[in-house]
Order: sequence, then structure tokens, then C-alpha cells
Amino acid sequence: MSQANILIIEDEKDICEMIDYNLTKEGYRVFSAGNSAKAFRLLEKERIDLIILDIMLPDKDGFEICKLLKVDKKTSRVPIIMLSAKSQETDKVLGLELGADDYVTKPFSVRELSARIKAVLRRHAVSDSKGASNENAICLDPEKQKVTVHRKEIKLTRTEFKLLEYFMQKPGMVLSREKILDRVFGYDSPVYDRTVDVHIKSLRKKLGNAKSYIETVRGSGYRFKE
Repeated sequence: MSQANILIIEDEKDICEMIDYNLTKEGYRVFSAGNSAKAFRLLEKERIDLIILDIMLPDKDGFEICKLLKVDKKTSRVPIIMLSAKSQETDKVLGLELGADDYVTKPFSVRELSARIKAVLRRHAVSDSKGASNENAICLDPEKQKVTVHRKEIKLTRTEFKLLEYFMQKPGMVLSREKILDRVFGYDSPVYDRTVDVHIKSLRKKLGNAKSYIETVRGSGYRFKE
């Protein structure tokens, strides 16, 4: 989660610097813009995973920017958290109806904003993995705990399902055995690196022709093919 690129669109320098400092400390790569013109230039150049968008801006308001982002194919799937001093219910409803994923009212705590960012990124990671898999061989439905390969359901153990879900949330990223152990088996699980290899071997066997999606990266771990 901490490798995500976050764009802050906020013209209040103190607030922007506070968010930037704390998110950078958490491991995010942070970009900032004080107006829509700079924001759209950054979106052209950088891969942005989440946008923190203030409503009161000098050139366009946040509602208008949100609307423009959601109708553009390049940015329509980028999650947005709206940030505003406006606490009226109508403003929150409008932001959500325009496609924002969450709405945070000023003043706010950095811990709350951080928690909301993590929650939104988690939701989009699962959503994106489902959307991408529908175009390919594997389709994973986390709510139904169901996996299909070429539209045929396959039976996975609970651990195999968690392993595949984790891979599909991180397409293209090299995942070390240590990361997989932490995320899938839990910090205190008394298992070893070899256990990861055994479960991946079993998972690949069940995936059949789609097993090539899980790539071995020699000396580093595994990667789910983008």
C-alpha cells in the first residue's frame, strides 16, 4: 500500500505541507498542486493512484475537477478523497454522486485521513483485480470467495484463495517470500519460505493453463503478470 503515488490538490500551503510530510513518512510518493492547471499537468506525466482533492481552489472548484477526472478515460478509475471545510450534507452527497470515494471535513486528523486513504486503496485494489481478471483467464470474486478460470470454477483452499487475491492486488510487483508470509500467513505463523513455494506450486496446478500468470522472479520471489 505504501508504494502508492498520491496527488494532493490543495491551495492552502500549511495543510498541503502537513499532509505531504505525514504521507511521505508513511512511505507514499506524494505530489502536490495548488490549482487544477498544475494538477492536470502532473496527471499527464505521473501515474497517480489516489487524489486528495480540496473543494475551494483558485481556478476551478473541486466538484468541477472531480467531474472532469471521472469523464476522462485516463483518470476515471483513480480514487478521489474530497477535502473541504464545507460540512453540509448536500456538499458531501454532491461529491459522492460525482464519483468521489470519500469525503473528509476540515479540520481533520492526519491519522483519520491516513486510515481513509488505506481503506480506499484496498477497495480499489480488489476492484481493479476483478476488473482486470475479467479480460483475461482468471476471475476472482472476494465477496463470494469464488475463483473461475476461463469461466470454469476451481476449488481453492482458504490459503490458496488469500494467496491468489494478494497477487491480483499487486499486479507487476515482485513479492518476496517474506512479504507473502506476512500478508497471507500472518506475522506469528510458524511457517518457512518453503511453505510459500509449496502453496504456489499447488495454486499453479489448480490454475491450469492460467498458471503462467504467476511468475517466478529468481532470487527475489514471485510476481503476478500485468
